[in-house]
Amino acid sequence: MTISKTFKSPFDAVLCDLDNVIRFYDTSQIAELERAAGLAEGATAEVAYAPERDLPYLLGKISQQQWVESIVLGLTGQVSEVRARELGTALATAPFWADEAVVALLRRVRAHMPLVLVTNATLELEDDLASLGLADLADHVVSSALVGVAKPDRKIYEIAAERAGVAMNRCLFVDDRLENVEAAVAFGMTGVHYREPADLREPLSFVLNS
Repeated sequence: MTISKTFKSPFDAVLCDLDNVIRFYDTSQIAELERAAGLAEGATAEVAYAPERDLPYLLGKISQQQWVESIVLGLTGQVSEVRARELGTALATAPFWADEAVVALLRRVRAHMPLVLVTNATLELEDDLASLGLADLADHVVSSALVGVAKPDRKIYEIAAERAGVAMNRCLFVDDRLENVEAAVAFGMTGVHYREPADLREPLSFVLNS
């Protein structure tokens, strides 16, 4: 689904989310551990991604190990401390992979205009991109952990547009979270709510067909 205030002329930069657009996690090990512990699947993530635990990590205020310890505390009473630490560590170190179809599309886009990754990420992001072979994917990377603000805060969108060297109303913003897309549109950007690679083909057609 594309949400657009106006799409009469091509935009001048693409601002793209990372997780659940480009990068995806393998959570099979965590699910297996949860079953063994008698927890519902997703219980660890529910604790880990509660704002009071997740936001400090995404803003670079705590380390990965401190985040794991906060998960352990959050799981207290549901499982033993040893099992809670095992679950928290498995979540923090879950393997991930990149969607090559999306990567290929974005590399083609970058040949025509600035590409900026805008992600609520952690201090491990640089190493993660390198491990995926994507250190050179974008012209710039705007990480919440480094700039100290997270989507959907207006400031992170402003930083991304500034890095691209483009006015906000000339940016295409791509994200899997609808609230982040709606914020981008409210700030004057063209927004794409991402669910699958096909969602990118129409808004990027003028580039991809050139």
